[in-house]
Amino acid sequence: MRVAVFSSKDYDRRFLSSVRTGDLELNFIEHRLTEQTAGLAQGHAAVCVFVEDEVSAGVLTRLAADGIRLVVLRSAGHDNVDLACARSLGIVVAHVPAYSPYAVAEHAVALILALNRHVCRAYNRVREYNFALTGLLGFDLHGRTVGVIGTGAIGTVFARIMTGFGCRVIAHDVRPNSECERLGVRYVELDQIFAESDIISLHCPLTPATHHLVDADALARMKRGVMLVNTSRGGLLNTAAVISALKNGLIGYLGIDVYEEENALFFEDRSERGAFDDDLFARLLTFPNVLVTGHQGFFTADALTRIGEVTIANLLGFERGDGPQFPVTTSD
Repeated sequence: MRVAVFSSKDYDRRFLSSVRTGDLELNFIEHRLTEQTAGLAQGHAAVCVFVEDEVSAGVLTRLAADGIRLVVLRSAGHDNVDLACARSLGIVVAHVPAYSPYAVAEHAVALILALNRHVCRAYNRVREYNFALTGLLGFDLHGRTVGVIGTGAIGTVFARIMTGFGCRVIAHDVRPNSECERLGVRYVELDQIFAESDIISLHCPLTPATHHLVDADALARMKRGVMLVNTSRGGLLNTAAVISALKNGLIGYLGIDVYEEENALFFEDRSERGAFDDDLFARLLTFPNVLVTGHQGFFTADALTRIGEVTIANLLGFERGDGPQFPVTTSD
């Protein structure tokens, strides 16, 4: 079975090719999947995509016309896929539901530690032989209240880590997790998360219900000086509202590994051109209390190994006629 692998980087080739692929023929395509590039999938039976690929109704219609019957995501999230359209066209969608919750959860903790202890500023100062401590004052994590929004696999690992720091952890999820409850995590309403948390970390999927979950109204209900961390999906934050809250001091620290317009920015070296055609992103980078990383939370050898294994298993299952190992369902 021929598979068009879109948005492929060197590490995709390495980790996918390291798995025994049977009769699969993987054709690696550097371009993102869009309506303009969908024609590159012609002659293939399946496409393999990542979070920045566009799997809209228009793209799916073109893929179906070219005989594509399977879309395999190299990610857990699938908010970039029009699932209703895929079903109507008879296209099966599969994903990697749990490649490494530790990778993303640990990255969220790294953002917290780097922001709190001003690691980036300290690193730059020492390289210039400036050992003054002015402006580097942090706070003890022990005893602070951490609010976790979304306690699936990643949110639960994050909660466990923060419990280990001695934090008081509260959480909100439409489906409470018994493992979190065993850790002593208390489930509360969103209003209580906003009102009581010194640190808020987002670990929920992007859906119509969670789009701009953190908007001006939500920010106004948070503790002044709150630390806000997002390693999930950029669309959970209203970026304009976040910038306003940074300007007036409502947000004391912001750590993000995702951005709502990241498809036009992330996963490429844009150092020659810069990102200044995106005024909101450029504004974010001007704040000394903001730390942005380029959607690297998933990027560990362990996670990429698992992504490669599950992606190939999904493809081989479909090729055998058994169906992919992890199809996307309405409950995912």
